[in-house]
Amino acid sequence: NLISNPATAVVCLMPKSVFSTLAESFLFSNRKLLKTTMASNPVPTQKATRPRKEKQIQVSKKRKFVADGIFYAELNEFLQRELAEEGYSGVDVRVTPSRIEIIVKATRTKMVLGEKGRRLRELTSVVQKRFNLKEGSIEIFADRVTNRALCAIAQAESLRYKLLAGIAVRRACYGVLKFIMDSTARGVELTISGKLRGQRAKSMKFRDGYMIKSGKPSQDYVDTAIRHVLLRQGVIGIKVAIMLPYDPTGKTGPSKPLPDNIVIKEEDIFLPGKSLKDDE
Repeated sequence: NLISNPATAVVCLMPKSVFSTLAESFLFSNRKLLKTTMASNPVPTQKATRPRKEKQIQVSKKRKFVADGIFYAELNEFLQRELAEEGYSGVDVRVTPSRIEIIVKATRTKMVLGEKGRRLRELTSVVQKRFNLKEGSIEIFADRVTNRALCAIAQAESLRYKLLAGIAVRRACYGVLKFIMDSTARGVELTISGKLRGQRAKSMKFRDGYMIKSGKPSQDYVDTAIRHVLLRQGVIGIKVAIMLPYDPTGKTGPSKPLPDNIVIKEEDIFLPGKSLKDDE
Protein backbone atom coordinates (compact mmCIF):
# COMPACT_ATOMS: atom_id res chain seq x y z
CA ASN A 1 0.00 0.00 0.00
CA LEU A 2 1.75 3.18 -1.16
CA ILE A 3 -0.38 5.67 0.76
CA SER A 4 -0.16 3.90 4.13
CA ASN A 5 3.64 3.87 4.01
CA PRO A 6 5.05 7.41 4.69
CA ALA A 7 8.36 6.58 2.94
CA THR A 8 6.59 6.07 -0.38
CA ALA A 9 4.03 8.85 0.02
CA VAL A 10 6.04 10.97 -2.41
CA VAL A 11 5.07 8.61 -5.26
CA CYS A 12 1.47 9.84 -5.04
CA LEU A 13 2.66 13.33 -6.05
CA MET A 14 4.19 12.00 -9.29
CA PRO A 15 2.53 12.48 -12.65
CA LYS A 16 0.10 9.78 -13.81
CA SER A 17 2.33 8.45 -16.61
CA VAL A 18 5.37 8.05 -14.33
CA PHE A 19 3.27 6.35 -11.68
CA SER A 20 1.82 3.80 -14.17
CA THR A 21 5.31 2.85 -15.45
CA LEU A 22 6.58 2.31 -11.86
CA ALA A 23 3.57 0.14 -11.09
CA GLU A 24 4.15 -2.04 -14.18
CA SER A 25 7.82 -2.55 -13.29
CA PHE A 26 6.89 -3.46 -9.72
CA LEU A 27 4.40 -6.09 -10.89
CA PHE A 28 6.86 -7.54 -13.43
CA SER A 29 9.58 -7.93 -10.80
CA ASN A 30 7.25 -9.58 -8.29
CA ARG A 31 5.49 -11.92 -10.75
CA LYS A 32 7.29 -14.98 -9.42
CA LEU A 33 6.32 -14.04 -5.87
CA LEU A 34 2.65 -13.82 -6.87
CA LYS A 35 2.80 -17.24 -8.58
CA THR A 36 4.28 -18.93 -5.49
CA THR A 37 1.67 -17.36 -3.17
CA MET A 38 -1.15 -18.46 -5.48
CA ALA A 39 0.18 -22.01 -5.59
CA SER A 40 0.52 -22.22 -1.80
CA ASN A 41 -2.96 -20.70 -1.16
CA PRO A 42 -5.25 -22.01 -3.93
CA VAL A 43 -8.76 -20.56 -4.25
CA PRO A 44 -11.28 -23.07 -2.93
CA THR A 45 -13.58 -24.33 -5.70
CA GLN A 46 -17.18 -25.32 -4.96
CA LYS A 47 -17.99 -28.92 -5.75
CA ALA A 48 -21.07 -29.67 -7.82
CA THR A 49 -23.76 -30.80 -5.39
CA ARG A 50 -26.60 -33.08 -6.41
CA PRO A 51 -30.13 -31.84 -5.79
CA ARG A 52 -31.46 -33.33 -2.59
CA LYS A 53 -34.52 -35.47 -2.77
CA GLU A 54 -37.53 -34.27 -0.81
CA LYS A 55 -38.11 -36.43 2.22
CA GLN A 56 -41.52 -38.06 2.27
CA ILE A 57 -43.38 -37.19 5.44
CA GLN A 58 -44.53 -40.37 7.13
CA VAL A 59 -48.00 -40.06 8.66
CA SER A 60 -49.42 -42.59 11.07
CA LYS A 61 -52.50 -44.56 10.06
CA LYS A 62 -54.65 -42.91 12.71
CA ARG A 63 -53.75 -39.40 11.53
CA LYS A 64 -54.32 -40.42 7.89
CA PHE A 65 -57.81 -41.75 8.62
CA VAL A 66 -58.66 -38.60 10.59
CA ALA A 67 -57.33 -36.36 7.80
CA ASP A 68 -59.32 -38.27 5.15
CA GLY A 69 -62.47 -37.99 7.26
CA ILE A 70 -62.03 -34.23 7.74
CA PHE A 71 -61.39 -33.79 3.99
CA TYR A 72 -64.58 -35.70 3.11
CA ALA A 73 -66.72 -33.90 5.73
CA GLU A 74 -65.58 -30.43 4.68
CA LEU A 75 -65.94 -31.21 0.98
CA ASN A 76 -69.43 -32.66 1.53
CA GLU A 77 -70.59 -29.60 3.48
CA PHE A 78 -69.19 -27.20 0.86
CA LEU A 79 -70.89 -29.00 -2.03
CA GLN A 80 -74.11 -29.33 -0.03
CA ARG A 81 -74.30 -25.56 0.41
CA GLU A 82 -73.11 -24.71 -3.10
CA LEU A 83 -75.20 -27.25 -5.08
CA ALA A 84 -78.40 -27.36 -3.02
CA GLU A 85 -80.59 -26.05 -5.86
CA GLU A 86 -78.98 -28.45 -8.36
CA GLY A 87 -80.25 -31.50 -6.41
CA TYR A 88 -76.97 -32.46 -4.70
CA SER A 89 -77.21 -36.10 -3.57
CA GLY A 90 -73.76 -36.98 -2.20
CA VAL A 91 -70.12 -37.26 -3.19
CA ASP A 92 -67.59 -40.08 -3.70
CA VAL A 93 -63.82 -39.56 -3.35
CA ARG A 94 -61.45 -41.91 -5.18
CA VAL A 95 -57.70 -41.60 -4.64
CA THR A 96 -55.51 -42.83 -7.52
CA PRO A 97 -51.68 -42.72 -7.78
CA SER A 98 -51.82 -39.78 -10.21
CA ARG A 99 -54.80 -37.70 -8.99
CA ILE A 100 -57.83 -37.43 -6.72
CA GLU A 101 -61.18 -38.03 -8.40
CA ILE A 102 -64.29 -36.43 -6.87
CA ILE A 103 -67.63 -37.70 -8.22
CA VAL A 104 -70.54 -35.36 -7.43
CA LYS A 105 -73.99 -36.98 -7.51
CA ALA A 106 -76.84 -34.67 -8.46
CA THR A 107 -80.28 -34.79 -10.06
CA ARG A 108 -79.53 -31.85 -12.42
CA THR A 109 -76.08 -32.49 -13.82
CA LYS A 110 -76.37 -29.83 -16.54
CA MET A 111 -76.64 -27.10 -13.91
CA VAL A 112 -73.64 -28.57 -12.07
CA LEU A 113 -71.52 -28.50 -15.23
CA GLY A 114 -72.55 -24.97 -16.18
CA GLU A 115 -72.00 -23.34 -19.54
CA LYS A 116 -69.21 -25.28 -21.33
CA GLY A 117 -68.08 -26.78 -17.98
CA ARG A 118 -67.43 -23.38 -16.38
CA ARG A 119 -69.13 -24.18 -13.07
CA LEU A 120 -67.18 -27.43 -12.70
CA ARG A 121 -63.86 -25.64 -13.30
CA GLU A 122 -64.75 -23.04 -10.67
CA LEU A 123 -65.47 -25.77 -8.11
CA THR A 124 -62.18 -27.50 -8.98
CA SER A 125 -60.13 -24.31 -8.45
CA VAL A 126 -61.87 -23.57 -5.13
CA VAL A 127 -61.13 -27.08 -3.79
CA GLN A 128 -57.49 -26.86 -4.97
CA LYS A 129 -56.91 -23.54 -3.20
CA ARG A 130 -58.64 -24.63 0.00
CA PHE A 131 -56.64 -27.85 0.46
CA ASN A 132 -53.34 -26.56 -1.08
CA LEU A 133 -53.33 -29.14 -3.87
CA LYS A 134 -51.22 -28.93 -7.02
CA GLU A 135 -52.87 -27.90 -10.27
CA GLY A 136 -54.08 -30.96 -12.14
CA SER A 137 -53.91 -33.24 -9.09
CA ILE A 138 -57.69 -33.13 -8.58
CA GLU A 139 -60.57 -33.62 -10.99
CA ILE A 140 -64.32 -33.32 -10.40
CA PHE A 141 -66.94 -35.31 -12.31
CA ALA A 142 -70.75 -34.99 -12.28
CA ASP A 143 -72.87 -38.15 -12.03
CA ARG A 144 -76.65 -38.12 -12.52
CA VAL A 145 -78.83 -39.89 -9.94
CA THR A 146 -80.85 -42.54 -11.78
CA ASN A 147 -83.81 -42.72 -9.38
CA ARG A 148 -84.09 -39.59 -7.25
CA ALA A 149 -87.17 -40.95 -5.44
CA LEU A 150 -84.94 -43.52 -3.68
CA CYS A 151 -82.32 -40.92 -2.69
CA ALA A 152 -82.88 -39.61 0.85
CA ILE A 153 -80.74 -36.48 0.35
CA ALA A 154 -82.68 -35.44 -2.77
CA GLN A 155 -86.04 -35.94 -1.05
CA ALA A 156 -84.92 -34.06 2.07
CA GLU A 157 -83.91 -31.11 -0.12
CA SER A 158 -87.24 -31.32 -1.97
CA LEU A 159 -89.16 -31.23 1.34
CA ARG A 160 -86.97 -28.36 2.54
CA TYR A 161 -87.79 -26.20 -0.48
CA LYS A 162 -91.50 -27.00 -0.12
CA LEU A 163 -91.47 -25.74 3.46
CA LEU A 164 -89.52 -22.63 2.45
CA ALA A 165 -92.17 -21.95 -0.19
CA GLY A 166 -94.83 -21.83 2.54
CA ILE A 167 -96.62 -25.14 1.86
CA ALA A 168 -98.34 -26.68 4.90
CA VAL A 169 -96.30 -29.33 6.74
CA ARG A 170 -98.78 -32.19 6.41
CA ARG A 171 -99.42 -31.52 2.73
CA ALA A 172 -95.70 -31.33 1.91
CA CYS A 173 -94.88 -34.52 3.87
CA TYR A 174 -97.70 -36.61 2.38
CA GLY A 175 -96.73 -35.49 -1.12
CA VAL A 176 -93.11 -36.61 -0.62
CA LEU A 177 -94.29 -39.84 1.08
CA LYS A 178 -96.52 -40.80 -1.86
CA PHE A 179 -93.83 -39.94 -4.42
CA ILE A 180 -91.29 -42.22 -2.68
CA MET A 181 -93.67 -45.17 -2.18
CA ASP A 182 -94.79 -45.04 -5.83
CA SER A 183 -91.22 -45.78 -6.98
CA THR A 184 -90.71 -49.32 -5.56
CA ALA A 185 -89.49 -48.30 -2.09
CA ARG A 186 -90.03 -50.84 0.74
CA GLY A 187 -90.78 -48.19 3.37
CA VAL A 188 -90.48 -44.49 4.30
CA GLU A 189 -90.29 -42.53 7.53
CA LEU A 190 -90.34 -38.72 7.65
CA THR A 191 -89.64 -36.91 10.94
CA ILE A 192 -90.19 -33.16 11.31
CA SER A 193 -89.55 -31.31 14.57
CA GLY A 194 -89.68 -27.66 15.58
CA LYS A 195 -92.24 -24.85 15.73
CA LEU A 196 -94.66 -26.31 13.22
CA ARG A 197 -97.80 -24.33 14.14
CA GLY A 198 -97.68 -22.30 17.33
CA GLN A 199 -94.90 -21.25 19.67
CA ARG A 200 -94.71 -24.71 21.20
CA ALA A 201 -92.20 -27.01 19.46
CA LYS A 202 -93.28 -30.56 18.66
CA SER A 203 -92.32 -33.51 16.52
CA MET A 204 -94.36 -35.24 13.82
CA LYS A 205 -93.69 -38.60 12.14
CA PHE A 206 -95.09 -39.86 8.85
CA ARG A 207 -94.61 -43.58 8.13
CA ASP A 208 -95.54 -45.93 5.36
CA GLY A 209 -94.42 -49.43 4.34
CA TYR A 210 -91.81 -51.65 6.01
CA MET A 211 -88.84 -50.25 7.91
CA ILE A 212 -86.07 -52.04 9.84
CA LYS A 213 -84.28 -50.30 12.69
CA SER A 214 -81.51 -52.57 13.96
CA GLY A 215 -78.70 -54.82 12.79
CA LYS A 216 -76.38 -54.73 9.81
CA PRO A 217 -79.23 -54.71 7.24
CA SER A 218 -80.38 -51.33 8.58
CA GLN A 219 -77.05 -49.89 7.43
CA ASP A 220 -77.29 -51.50 3.98
CA TYR A 221 -80.98 -51.06 3.22
CA VAL A 222 -81.92 -47.76 4.91
CA ASP A 223 -80.79 -44.47 3.34
CA THR A 224 -81.08 -41.51 5.72
CA ALA A 225 -80.61 -37.74 5.38
CA ILE A 226 -80.97 -34.81 7.79
CA ARG A 227 -81.59 -31.19 6.79
CA HIS A 228 -82.41 -27.93 8.62
CA VAL A 229 -84.93 -25.37 7.41
CA LEU A 230 -84.39 -21.79 8.56
CA LEU A 231 -87.87 -20.28 8.82
CA ARG A 232 -89.03 -17.03 10.35
CA GLN A 233 -90.41 -18.67 13.49
CA GLY A 234 -87.27 -20.76 14.05
CA VAL A 235 -85.33 -23.78 12.81
CA ILE A 236 -87.20 -26.91 11.69
CA GLY A 237 -85.38 -30.23 11.49
CA ILE A 238 -86.11 -32.79 8.76
CA LYS A 239 -85.09 -36.45 8.81
CA VAL A 240 -85.84 -38.73 5.84
CA ALA A 241 -85.35 -42.51 6.03
CA ILE A 242 -86.00 -44.68 2.96
CA MET A 243 -85.80 -48.47 2.96
CA LEU A 244 -84.47 -49.53 -0.43
CA PRO A 245 -85.75 -52.59 -2.30
CA TYR A 246 -83.68 -55.72 -2.92
CA ASP A 247 -82.00 -55.62 -6.32
CA PRO A 248 -79.70 -58.48 -7.47
CA THR A 249 -77.96 -56.11 -9.92
CA GLY A 250 -77.23 -53.55 -7.16
CA LYS A 251 -78.48 -50.50 -9.12
CA THR A 252 -81.62 -49.43 -7.24
CA GLY A 253 -80.84 -51.22 -3.98
CA PRO A 254 -78.45 -53.59 -2.17
CA SER A 255 -77.66 -56.87 -3.91
CA LYS A 256 -77.39 -58.76 -0.62
CA PRO A 257 -80.77 -60.19 0.51
CA LEU A 258 -82.14 -59.73 4.01
CA PRO A 259 -81.02 -62.44 6.45
CA ASP A 260 -84.59 -63.24 7.56
CA ASN A 261 -85.95 -63.45 4.03
CA ILE A 262 -87.48 -66.88 3.35
CA VAL A 263 -88.09 -68.08 -0.21
CA ILE A 264 -90.34 -71.12 -0.71
CA LYS A 265 -89.42 -73.04 -3.84
CA GLU A 266 -92.21 -75.10 -5.40
CA GLU A 267 -90.41 -78.20 -6.67
CA ASP A 268 -91.30 -81.88 -6.79
CA ILE A 269 -89.46 -83.84 -4.10
CA PHE A 270 -88.74 -87.51 -4.81
CA LEU A 271 -87.93 -89.74 -1.86
CA PRO A 272 -85.31 -92.47 -2.40
CA GLY A 273 -86.72 -95.93 -3.07
CA LYS A 274 -90.14 -94.59 -4.05
CA SER A 275 -91.49 -94.51 -7.58
CA LEU A 276 -94.00 -92.16 -9.18
CA LYS A 277 -96.57 -95.02 -9.46
CA ASP A 278 -96.61 -95.43 -5.69
CA ASP A 279 -97.38 -91.71 -5.28
CA GLU A 280 -100.27 -92.02 -7.69
